[in-house]
Amino acid sequence: MAFPTASVTTTNLDAGTDDPSLARADLLDAVQKLNTIIAEGGAANGVALLNGSTKLSSTQMPATITATGVQVINPSSGVVHLQDILRLTSKTTAELTALSPNEGDIAYCSNGNAGAKTMAVYDGSNWKVVALGATIATS
Repeated sequence: MAFPTASVTTTNLDAGTDDPSLARADLLDAVQKLNTIIAEGGAANGVALLNGSTKLSSTQMPATITATGVQVINPSSGVVHLQDILRLTSKTTAELTALSPNEGDIAYCSNGNAGAKTMAVYDGSNWKVVALGATIATS
């Protein structure tokens, strides 16, 4: 059975004067939809299940999220914490100029510092070079 997307009909369930024989079909539909939700919990196109810590487990999360438009992350602390690497797609100066940036935007520019690769920050008027320093030593 496909995951239920339609509401349960309550026409024969919402008044004390409703005929119980007519309510039977509505109750059966509601129980079948509930059983489907329980059986398909954690399945594709179903409901994600929370673990014992009231969080989604890694098996419930996609490895890649593809989204369009502006994505907003608005934590209550005002701080976005990334545990791993933020991978920026390289942009040329021409591509950066064609954008409609906001003050504080950050980009990785493939030719922004006299043709060299650099980080860039938009100051509200212009993209500014953030100089890249020495290579990180590996042990």
